[in-house]
Amino acid sequence: MRQQTPATPEGSRSRCKIILVEIQATADKVYDFASDPRNLPAWAPNFAKAVSANEKEWVVETEDGPVAIEFAPRNDLGVLDHWGRLPDGAKFFNPMRVVPDGDASILSFILFRQDGWDDDRLASDAALVQADLDRLKAHLSA
Repeated sequence: MRQQTPATPEGSRSRCKIILVEIQATADKVYDFASDPRNLPAWAPNFAKAVSANEKEWVVETEDGPVAIEFAPRNDLGVLDHWGRLPDGAKFFNPMRVVPDGDASILSFILFRQDGWDDDRLASDAALVQADLDRLKAHLSA
């Protein structure tokens, strides 16, 4: 399912948005929670309404239908990358990483522009991701 990053559409000013959040929790704590797909509805409800697994993959129920998700293998580097396949067959890649910052951590998420997205759509989706990451921050900082 892995796919190359999308090309920049003609006339576009940016290919992606980089979203960062500082979390007052250790990187291990953030990684353990965020790497479990079953936790997605708790912190990413703008994307995941429910999550299930079948024999081949994780399936996230979204408002647009089921999305098949593949996550990076568990690792000691804080890599939380994930790849997805939308109901229409389109694929996406979201690089995501948590890095330690003392007793806190920094979580980064790169949102790539998808085919057909204009600047407003990229900004709108980036705002949804920011809200989800802020929710993760609130949950883990408590």
